[in-house]
Amino acid sequence: MAASRRGGTGILYRAYERHLRRELAGAPVPTHIGMIIDGNRRWARLNALDSVGHGHRAGARKMHEFLEWCDELGVEVVTLYLLSHDNLAGRDAAELDELCAIIADLADALSTGTGWRIRHVGSAADLPPELAAAVGAAVERSKDAPGMQVNLAVGYGGRHEVVEAIRRILETHEGSTQELAERLSPELIGEHLYTTGQPDPDLVIRTSGEQRLSDFMLWQSARSELYFMEALGPDMREVDFLRAVRDYGQRSRRFGR
Repeated sequence: MAASRRGGTGILYRAYERHLRRELAGAPVPTHIGMIIDGNRRWARLNALDSVGHGHRAGARKMHEFLEWCDELGVEVVTLYLLSHDNLAGRDAAELDELCAIIADLADALSTGTGWRIRHVGSAADLPPELAAAVGAAVERSKDAPGMQVNLAVGYGGRHEVVEAIRRILETHEGSTQELAERLSPELIGEHLYTTGQPDPDLVIRTSGEQRLSDFMLWQSARSELYFMEALGPDMREVDFLRAVRDYGQRSRRFGR
């Protein structure tokens, strides 16, 4: 892969990238990475672009690169936080329409010729019909792909996900309320989340310097390692990603203990 596709150029950059890769040799690699891409709108403003849509498109291109980096490193599952459930109602209508079109294009690209298996994480019923159809087509197109699992968190909210999980448990439970209370457990709730059957994220990365989860995988990330990088989403380089993985490998994970 050319240096420009890796997110940086120049002799010093490539030397530093090789140094990081040597440091990662034999180090633990996250099985599942969650990515909160942030800063697309700020990136567009800082670059004096006439529409924040340019920032969202740049962020989408970066997410494709990011997945290539993850795949090359041997990551098995990646969850991309692309559109929150709250933003379906809270964003400017014109911006939301453009963002939905960008996500639809990204879903199509990620499910075509990559070998990645796409999964929708979120509420399809709450999405605009065109976006729901595009994401559904990407899932269907890639269902037999042998490679990395890519979760597209679209129309996703962590609190909403837990509520939906409990609602599904209630709808399928045939016993008494007391029996359900005795049966209810974290494991049972986990079986009804959008990510059922997948490992929880080992590492959650957020770009742009903001240090919060913004309703992303609140249940699944209870024991995740968190890494906040200063780069705005479209400016993220591969060395920034490799540093995040290096930092993860140097931590002593306590898993809530």
